[in-house]
Amino acid sequence: MTQYTGSSLAPTLVRMDLSGTWRAAAADEGLRRRYFQPGFDDGAWAQLDVPGHWRSNAAFAAHDGPVLYRRGFDAPTPAADRRGWLVLDGVFYQGDVWLDGAYLGVTEGYFFPHAFEVSANLRDRAEHLLAVEVACDRQTDRTAKRNLTGVFQHWDCLDPDWNPGGIWRPVRIEETGPVRISRLRVLCAEASADSAVLQCTAVLDAAEAATVQVRTTVGGAAEHVQDTPLASGENTVTWRVTVERPDLWWPHALGDQPLYDVAVEVTVEGELSHRVNRRTGLRQVRMRNWIATVNGERLFLKGSNQGPTRMELAEATADDFERDTLLAKEAGLDLLRVHAHVSRPELYEAADRHGLLLWQDMPLQWGYSRSVRKQAARQARELVDLLGHHPSIAIWCGHNEPVSSGSAPERRSADAPGTPTPARSRLPGRAIAAQQLPTWNKTVLDRSIKRALERSDSTRPVVAHSGVFPHVGSGGTDTHVYFGWYHGNERDFPRFCAAVPRLARFVTEFGAQAVPQNASFMEPERWPALDWETLGRTRALQKDQFDKHVAPAGFPTFDAWRAATQAYQADVVRFHIETLRRLKYRPSGGFAQFAFADSYPAVTWSVLDHLRVPKAGYQALAAACAPVIVVADRPAASYAPGASIALDVHVVSDLRTPIAGGRVTARLTWPGGEHGWAWEGDVPADGCVRIGTIQAVAPEAPGPLQLDLAFEAADVKTTNSYASSITPPRR
Repeated sequence: MTQYTGSSLAPTLVRMDLSGTWRAAAADEGLRRRYFQPGFDDGAWAQLDVPGHWRSNAAFAAHDGPVLYRRGFDAPTPAADRRGWLVLDGVFYQGDVWLDGAYLGVTEGYFFPHAFEVSANLRDRAEHLLAVEVACDRQTDRTAKRNLTGVFQHWDCLDPDWNPGGIWRPVRIEETGPVRISRLRVLCAEASADSAVLQCTAVLDAAEAATVQVRTTVGGAAEHVQDTPLASGENTVTWRVTVERPDLWWPHALGDQPLYDVAVEVTVEGELSHRVNRRTGLRQVRMRNWIATVNGERLFLKGSNQGPTRMELAEATADDFERDTLLAKEAGLDLLRVHAHVSRPELYEAADRHGLLLWQDMPLQWGYSRSVRKQAARQARELVDLLGHHPSIAIWCGHNEPVSSGSAPERRSADAPGTPTPARSRLPGRAIAAQQLPTWNKTVLDRSIKRALERSDSTRPVVAHSGVFPHVGSGGTDTHVYFGWYHGNERDFPRFCAAVPRLARFVTEFGAQAVPQNASFMEPERWPALDWETLGRTRALQKDQFDKHVAPAGFPTFDAWRAATQAYQADVVRFHIETLRRLKYRPSGGFAQFAFADSYPAVTWSVLDHLRVPKAGYQALAAACAPVIVVADRPAASYAPGASIALDVHVVSDLRTPIAGGRVTARLTWPGGEHGWAWEGDVPADGCVRIGTIQAVAPEAPGPLQLDLAFEAADVKTTNSYASSITPPRR
């Protein structure tokens, strides 16, 4: 049988949806030899939902697979000039597929569809038996993983015992004419107020040699028709469609989000053979020196990292993705980084509608085996076919934190003693030194992935890997820093940016863990004798780091400790963002805080818990990402009496028009005294301006010291405050 893999296609006719209840059993050698035969008795097998993950069923709750799936169905015989196709939209992670006792082929790759022609099978009989063996092997050597499943099988924000295996997306029988569009890639190559150009590539599978007509319509705005001779089998066809005076798609901070329906039809001798629809937006994204432009407009990207919306991704709903997208917009974010996984279609559709840009990772995280290089490059091409038409996708990224399969960071993961975890746990200086040497993951594997992405899509920026500091032969990529968590003090970050400015160009991970409001899974009634070991292994909690920064031993109650962890996370998030916004375009192009929302009940870096109840960090994120902020150099934690205080004050504006006649006031207060400053002037559009410097002498009396800032113009009001203290030197 011929197998095709490619993007999700809207078929001419769906003959049958095979989703629903299937029969399933754990695989063994005896069953493997017989289970795919139509006459096999599966009456004693468990029932399992498709789409779904097998772990969501009690019968397989602790199973790592493989699992054998079976489903019988009746199907009408296709006409002589029609072709039938079996399409599996998503199998986690590998599948061997049988129909009526005949082997169709193997699938590998969880996030894109796999299709097999079954015309002969459907003509042979009316009653059919579909059997699939699904494997998602546990990755025992996590320095050399083989499954390209990203965070689902190796992450410190998911249950390490979880296995995502299963037929997690729908299964169906499709029917087409003699020519099928087995792949369609639609990319916006150019966009301006005058015209936009769609670059289209299709793979047309022809039952026999023929000349066909390919017709493309873009809403009511443009049409392209061409006659194309085809050989029997696969044929690659490319063309471009120009849309005059288009309605441009913009991120929500810059404008509206008009979308165009693109329809591609193939007709044979005047009869429709197959039609595929895409919904896209017309826009152009560029990035230079880590500063992004959309349709020629510069945009400082304020973002966050988002893992799977739910650990059980098959069970996430369209409402879940709509909610998360709106929560990101409400926090003032322009960007979500889809962190080391590929999500469901509903995420990308919601981002398109709401103007939220996406940094899309390949599902690669940390160390991989040398055997995966060809598969990773193939899946990079599949990623572009699947998602390339979405205007929200601004950046492709090949690999998150490529750890060499032969190296081991100092910190060991909580989920498996002796298992290396990310380089972010190292001190920055040591991490920079360690990355000077080439490794197979970052030098060979990631170069192959980047090349595949660039060849498939020349319209977007491509990042080979995330979190790689400058090394020999490279200027580095985006930066991951964890001041105040894995290394140093959170107050060290501004000095780090000043010392190595290019590491502040684009920072895509920073933050601290915090305990969520919904914390019953922690058994808080046991305080202070929580089961720290279990929480560390299965709920992501990093007790050693909490002991450094917000030690549980210092709090009388669980509630007090939880509040302190949230306050600490809020400070880390706020002050990192304020630092980067003060460096707007000089040199910073933006950031992505780590992380946005939890995938399951856990103690992580996210500012929203698994039920989307906000931590204090969410409010801090929203405040720091407001369109206009007034900020000062952060005061020292304390001053000695008589010490000099000098703090620069800035106003940062993301508004697209200047602010005229703004007024900034500053007030420094302490017990029994205060001092004030005021400045007036204009704030440029999309800029950062230094307003002035607060200069004072610390008062003699010990006690709290607070700086309050306010900015006011005709249509803009914003405030900020900083706490410090006067502490006499110890004798």
